Amino acid sequence: MITCDFAILPVGTETTNCKDYVAAAIQSIKDSGLNYQLTGMGTQIEADNLEELYSAIAEAQEAIFELGIGRVYTVIKVDDRRDAENRTLDAKISTVNEKLK
Repeated sequence: MITCDFAILPVGTETTNCKDYVAAAIQSIKDSGLNYQLTGMGTQIEADNLEELYSAIAEAQEAIFELGIGRVYTVIKVDDRRDAENRTLDAKISTVNEKLK
């Protein structure tokens, strides 16, 4: 399982409000069928391979370009762990929560 945290920032908007751009990107991720979690500072995705992960992020960028933005800045953090099975986003959180009990 590959997990990713990413944020796409539209550059050159007329306002500081980004909700329309975030909604377009998230709809694209939702349409990809990948499991995702929207957070206050970005979006997390789970994928079985890098191709589907990068494809989903590319489609999210395109969704923002389609709104008329001429430039986007994307930050991507990828955890490609191959030494353990089923390391989903929820599993990672559960592991830490168990230590906190």
